[in-house]
Amino acid sequence: MRAEVQRYYGETLQSTADLKTTACCTTDPISAEVKAILADIHDEVVTRYYGCGLVLPELLAGSRVLDLGCGAGRDVYVLSRMVGEQGRVVGVDMTPEQLAVARRHQQYHADRFGYSASNVEFLDGDIEQLERTGLADNTFDLIVSNCVINLATDKRAVLDQAWRLLVAGGELYFADIYADRRIPEDLRADPVLYGECLSGAMYWRDFLETARAAGFTDPRLVESRPVDVSEPKLAKKLGDIRFVSATYRLFKVGGLEAGSEDYGLSVIYRGTVPGHAEQLSLDEQHCFKAGEEVAVSGNSFRLLAASRFAPHFEFDGDFETHHGGFSERAQASPSFASGPSSAASCC
Repeated sequence: MRAEVQRYYGETLQSTADLKTTACCTTDPISAEVKAILADIHDEVVTRYYGCGLVLPELLAGSRVLDLGCGAGRDVYVLSRMVGEQGRVVGVDMTPEQLAVARRHQQYHADRFGYSASNVEFLDGDIEQLERTGLADNTFDLIVSNCVINLATDKRAVLDQAWRLLVAGGELYFADIYADRRIPEDLRADPVLYGECLSGAMYWRDFLETARAAGFTDPRLVESRPVDVSEPKLAKKLGDIRFVSATYRLFKVGGLEAGSEDYGLSVIYRGTVPGHAEQLSLDEQHCFKAGEEVAVSGNSFRLLAASRFAPHFEFDGDFETHHGGFSERAQASPSFASGPSSAASCC
């Protein structure tokens, strides 16, 4: 299947117009900042983009970022601009044709962004075997991936490597495709369904368990949207299986608990994250209005305090007294129903 994926993305797909489904398409609203950056991305790079979400979280200036399955480099170059000249972005991909496009335009983007030298690097590698790339432990502040982990045959290996490469408090922020059930083996062997990011998709509950086993104790769902499989032949093969495109953020933070526990803790968002003066969305369940004290679980308190968001919050309380379970909705599942995205909102 690895060879089939390489062939599909290296030879079969020459642009987004060649896709047979909407799985590898991004429909999320794009901010004015990102639109401006995209206007500077080379056309050849943009046309070879097959992502399913926006993997561009907040507070990236000066960050060290790794893109798993970077393809032709669209996200790498957007991130290159967002981290600034002092930041660094590394892209890893196993498809030579895609990497050739990405590398061809390094100087173009450095010049376009006004950098004295390119701050990006592209590595030929398998995201299931990142130890072979020579990337060192505890290197990256952020790891992103856009509709690629579903293509890996060993998802646990990818998450294990992400944990190894992240600094303490760093995060894996990624968009991918998930199914509402486990995919039958005969469909998993279908090269077109697999290449279209469908039959390699994990059952979402299995993903949560795999993430926790890799050390990411408290996966946070950011948003999700249903995926429409309208191509008749593919839809017939898939039958009643439903899919979503979902964005998760997984933090490398120790000491987190399996459930949401109440210790009488609270936080206040200072309103100091650039571009988010009024409110900041952490995930589907948590949106913090500036200046408003919000009760949070022990996990949310620890997560915020250990991550790059810490300077932007005031923290109150300690873990001396346990008050039982925190009155917070359980980890939300992705939305498989038709309708708007379940992105976090303060409204």
